[in-house]
Amino acid sequence: MEVTHNHYYDIVYKISSLTGMWPYLKPRTRIFRVTLLTLVSLTIIIPEVNIRSYQCMCKNMQCTFQAMTAYLLSAVSLLKMYTFQINIRTIRSLTEHLFTDWKELRTPEEYEIMKSYAENSRRFSLIYLVYCFLAVVIFMSMSLVPYILNIVRPLNQSRPILPPYRGYYFIDSQEHFFQILWHSIVGWEVVVAAVVAHDSLFVTYVEHICSMFALIGFHFEHLFHNNNGTVKILNADSRDVDHKKIAFFVHRHREILECAQHLEDIFTFPFAIQILIVTVGMSITLLQQNDDYLEATRYVFYVIAEMIHLFFLSLEGQKLIDHSFQIRDRIYHSSWYNVSTKSQKMAMIVMARSRRPAFFSAGKVYIFSLESFTTILQTSMSYLTVLASFQ
Repeated sequence: MEVTHNHYYDIVYKISSLTGMWPYLKPRTRIFRVTLLTLVSLTIIIPEVNIRSYQCMCKNMQCTFQAMTAYLLSAVSLLKMYTFQINIRTIRSLTEHLFTDWKELRTPEEYEIMKSYAENSRRFSLIYLVYCFLAVVIFMSMSLVPYILNIVRPLNQSRPILPPYRGYYFIDSQEHFFQILWHSIVGWEVVVAAVVAHDSLFVTYVEHICSMFALIGFHFEHLFHNNNGTVKILNADSRDVDHKKIAFFVHRHREILECAQHLEDIFTFPFAIQILIVTVGMSITLLQQNDDYLEATRYVFYVIAEMIHLFFLSLEGQKLIDHSFQIRDRIYHSSWYNVSTKSQKMAMIVMARSRRPAFFSAGKVYIFSLESFTTILQTSMSYLTVLASFQ
């Protein structure tokens, strides 16, 4: 499907195409790109999992924690990438709904509603992409600081080299420092690209579902009004027309709920694993804060990225809950009392269903919301206390 003409999805289209997650890629192209990303990720994971060899150099639990910090991120990246590959048919169906809904817009008001939510997803994709890519470059490049200081402000002995990330390459890390650095930057940018593509696509789908909830609510709220905002004077013919419109909106509401349920079915199990990894990963990352200001500064970027990742997932979950609830209120504040009893009963079906909000969960247990976000932060602090006791 050709979508490059659509300004609102150009960023998510490009990044997801590069990582093999765009559902309309040719099978050979998708398999090639996914395989390439997997191989690059393995070149990152192999030095990480070689903890035993690396511990020969430091011999303490801190080394294990430092290696696990990077290992967890690469594991999340692969999980996100293959979640889309396994559910490619469902993802393609959701994407078809997205572009079909744009073609069905009829009024400027509908277009403005859809546009505002599409701009939200595009803004998220751009900011998220720029931050993640810059964070990787800054995180890795800070290992150059001791090398530069040895040249600019030399001491009696050379300052120890700070590795780009904790791993063991089976070679002398000081002698081959720049080769390791370039591999780390390129490899981690590829790993982060998969994370950005997954999260950007997910946010795009959620924002679209929220926009459809907003459209349904807008139509219900203005169904019984003239173009100038006054309440319609209904007769038998207009009541029949409004009844058909209500029936159509009830059908559309059911379709939106089905789309939300499809997303829930796709992501609930992967999200359960991700929540576990993020919670443990955040605790382990906070353990890296020590007296070395360079090491502490590097991990600030990592902690902020973890929090941003979790916050936006929780924010999108909260928006979905709020939008599914709001339809009930918008129907209630409309002139529903002017329609026939039959139409009122159909509107009541939507209101009754809206009492049970649509939501996204992790393993059918953890519901993504802003309240749950604070719970995760508190849990991470608890794990941090426990892990600190082992040091």
